[in-house]
Amino acid sequence: MTPVGVAVSLAVVHTSICMGGPLVGVAVTPNIGVGGRSRHSAWDSAVSGRDSGESCTRWPWCRSRLDIALWTARETGGDTHRVNKCCDPRGCDQFFGPRFARRLAKRYRKHGLDKTAQRIVNFVDQHGLEGTTVLEIGGGVGEIQIELLKRGATRATNLELVDSYDTEAQRLLQAAGLQHRVERRRHDIAADPDGVEPADVVVLHRVICCYPDYERLLGATAGHARRLLVFSYPPHNAAGRAVVAAQNAILRLLRKGFRTFNHPPDAMLAVLAEHRLRPTYAHRGLGWQVAGLERAPT
Repeated sequence: MTPVGVAVSLAVVHTSICMGGPLVGVAVTPNIGVGGRSRHSAWDSAVSGRDSGESCTRWPWCRSRLDIALWTARETGGDTHRVNKCCDPRGCDQFFGPRFARRLAKRYRKHGLDKTAQRIVNFVDQHGLEGTTVLEIGGGVGEIQIELLKRGATRATNLELVDSYDTEAQRLLQAAGLQHRVERRRHDIAADPDGVEPADVVVLHRVICCYPDYERLLGATAGHARRLLVFSYPPHNAAGRAVVAAQNAILRLLRKGFRTFNHPPDAMLAVLAEHRLRPTYAHRGLGWQVAGLERAPT
């Protein structure tokens, strides 16, 4: 098989993994947005056809025009930190619909947590869960929340952009007898961080790789972590970048608006360090990596 064929094959496998587990691996649906003004002319020209002046409160890759803008700005060295137009969330619904939620719930009932999610739960559990609160960004059907509640957490809050997961999530909660201990909200934490209460533990499982502006995402969530923050992400190496590039090429051919991103881990940790979160756990797997951080004492 040629190198291109290998990359495409890996991309197909990676897409299957992402779409079948909380990454929105995605089991975690992203639920944040960005706002502000672009500082790159290529970006401005790509989005100039929009007539809305609102800050973007949905995923920037939900619409093809903004996907083009993101790609253009990246390829030309532009700043992808800000978007000044609003996206339509229906592009996200193509992937994160009821059928997708049923598949995730079925997998969890049959196999339990995937290995990456289990590492996240183990990291949090090792620091003590009794009496803690949990905030998960894009928790999907909520399997991580269920496991953390079983281990001693008192309450959990799940934030989503779409409501496609709610039916399956409620079924899982009722089966575990935990339906009164989880609040599920459709809320954009980056657009309205003050609308969410802080929690002892913040979880982002396979969500960073679906979001172009990792600084905005991590900055918004870091301020809500009183004790711990843990997130997973794909390897930032040549193979990982090739897989993401091939995966996005396939999505473009299929005329899908969804895109994935491969962000540098050191830069992501630097953002969290600005919020006094220091890394105390790292797992570097072939498919997914995990970073666990604790809040530094004042």
